[in-house]
Amino acid sequence: MMETFSDLGFIGLFLSAFLAATILPLSSEVVLVGLLLAEMNPVLLIAVATVGNVLGSLVNYGIGFFGSDFLRNRVLKISEQQFERSKLRFRKFGTLSLLFAWVPVIGDPLTLIAGVLRVNFMWFLLLVTLGKLGRYLVVAHVTLPNGF
Repeated sequence: MMETFSDLGFIGLFLSAFLAATILPLSSEVVLVGLLLAEMNPVLLIAVATVGNVLGSLVNYGIGFFGSDFLRNRVLKISEQQFERSKLRFRKFGTLSLLFAWVPVIGDPLTLIAGVLRVNFMWFLLLVTLGKLGRYLVVAHVTLPNGF
C-alpha cells in the first residue's frame, strides 16, 4: 500500500500523511523516505507531509471539539466533576504534550483529547505543527546523506 502512495508523488505523500494522523495504522515516514530517495525536492516533500499530517490532526481535534458531549457522556461515561479535573490537569501539564502528537499510538488520542478539552486552537495548531515538522525534518536529515 505504501508503494501506491509513493507512486502518486506529492499527492500520495499528502494522503498518507493525512490518513496517518487519524486512527488508521499508516506510516507517512515510509512514503517520505521513498520520495526523498527518488530525489524529489526535500523542502516541498517536508512541507506537503507536514501540512497533510497537521490537517489530519485537525480532523481529530474537530471530532473531539464538536463531539465532546457524545464522547464524554455516552462513550467514556465521564462525570462533569471528572471532566473538570481532567481539563485542569491537561492544561497544567498536557498542553505542551501536543509537541508529541506525531508519536505513534499516543499522538492521535492527544489531538482528540485536545479537542474534547477545548485547548486553545492557536496553541494546538502551533504545537502540533512544530512537533510534526520536527519529526519530518529529522527523517529527511537521516535519509539524505548530505542533508538538504
